[in-house]
Amino acid sequence: MPNTTRDTSMRILPVRGDCILVELADLGEALALFDALKTRPIKGITEIIPAARTLLVSFDPYTVSDEALVDAITALAGGERRAATGALVEIPVRYNGEDLAEVAGILGMSAADVIRLHGESDYVAAFTGFAPGFAYLSGGDPRLAVPRRKSPRTQVPAGAVGLAGEFSGIYPKTSPGGWQLIGTTPLAMFDIDRTPASLLQPGSRIKFRDMAKDAAYEIQTSARSAAAKAIVSPEADTASIEILSIGLPILFQDLGRAGQAGQGISVSGAADRASFKAANRLVGNPANTTALEITLGGLSFRMRGQSVMALTGATMPISITGADGSKISGLHHTAIALDDGDVVSLGTPESGMRSYLALCDGFDVAPVLSSTATDTLAQIGPAAPAVGDIVNIRTAPANTFVSLEEPAFALPSATETIVLDVVMGPRTDWFSDSAVESFLTQEWSVTPQSSRVGIRLSGDALERSNHSELPSEATVRGALQVPASGQPVLFLADHPLTGGYPVIANVAGHHLDLAGQIPVGAKIRFNAVSRFAPRFIPGKCP
Repeated sequence: MPNTTRDTSMRILPVRGDCILVELADLGEALALFDALKTRPIKGITEIIPAARTLLVSFDPYTVSDEALVDAITALAGGERRAATGALVEIPVRYNGEDLAEVAGILGMSAADVIRLHGESDYVAAFTGFAPGFAYLSGGDPRLAVPRRKSPRTQVPAGAVGLAGEFSGIYPKTSPGGWQLIGTTPLAMFDIDRTPASLLQPGSRIKFRDMAKDAAYEIQTSARSAAAKAIVSPEADTASIEILSIGLPILFQDLGRAGQAGQGISVSGAADRASFKAANRLVGNPANTTALEITLGGLSFRMRGQSVMALTGATMPISITGADGSKISGLHHTAIALDDGDVVSLGTPESGMRSYLALCDGFDVAPVLSSTATDTLAQIGPAAPAVGDIVNIRTAPANTFVSLEEPAFALPSATETIVLDVVMGPRTDWFSDSAVESFLTQEWSVTPQSSRVGIRLSGDALERSNHSELPSEATVRGALQVPASGQPVLFLADHPLTGGYPVIANVAGHHLDLAGQIPVGAKIRFNAVSRFAPRFIPGKCP
């Protein structure tokens, strides 16, 4: 009998104390291990996100140690990838992409040959990421491998069909992107009114059909957007608030929509989870009850009926004007009783970036994909309240008890230098030694281009020692990704599920909430609590 063993090796790269990145030789090995982990699950693993040649494995360190986890993963590595058995999805394409002629030139063939090879390929949805509904399609003709554009477009239309490296993909919505565009499809890749919302799931089989030749079909897209309208008409005998003024947009949040990675959706949720949960506990709510996330204050609202409120997170003045004209100052991080007609006004934060407003029993908001979190990058979640909106409050159950809470940490100000602990890796070795030293010793400035997606930093650019194109891999909240500019981006709650730039380090778990409160203008210095130490695991696997 022939020898069926093959050499295989993998690297275990550090991410955080509850997360590792498993790097394998190629997509086939990564998906084979992913299949094995789904077939023979390891106790303690909470989520696995596959990518081009890696698996991001999140786990509960109280259930399984990292050493035991690595041993169990090693035992499963080296198997064969299962044949795709997912549903066949036909994608009609108008091959009119802006880059079609350029792609043909790069590949040394005609545009007609590009179209023919693309249509003859049997694609499989290998993994999802970048945006909800965006599937990386493998199995294309190797002659179609083409690099990403050197300069990404700031806007790629929804339905654009593109090529990048060995993959093909379809943009589910209008967004920036660097793939080579060869056509468009009228199909809706992502629709929250559909179950599942993503048309292409991992394992789906895909055939592209040239609309110039085939009698192609179209799927009618839903008129409803991914942001579900959450504001309703006031109900009799139901407490509510009337929005009187807003500074920056205020967002409904909870602790996020976990378990949606298969549709290309990250967790999202409150940027400062400790403050969010504290606000709910102060008014007697379960920790995951819907609250409002308020950036830099400026909100005022009128109470209709009675309730109890609490404000946590960024510290700011609280002014309450009663229906009789009386005025009092409310206390931060304290339960405050509100009467009918009270007008609550929030000033500008003295420190911190985001505040959390909880009302007893929470806001009556319809969930989107099982969560009321607002993901600003994915554009999923309840619509942001606007001036004049009435937001109902759920009826509080009997025997609701408020609690006493102390802030989890001191809120940072724009004049401070904040020290964040980081775990070096997984891609520290993509940078020169001097760049790593510069990353850890300089003070980085928080720029005005920061958002819930991430904090954009400014400082001395970091020099890479590896200038290769990094295959897309999963990222986590707190990742410090370094694009070609050399200026890091610290990912926050609404980060993309996957990214194509190396991550030099990840913020330690105990400082993630602090990172979500750092205001524009502040300085950040990074302190390495764990140095980069990849583990190589060679061996022969059947």
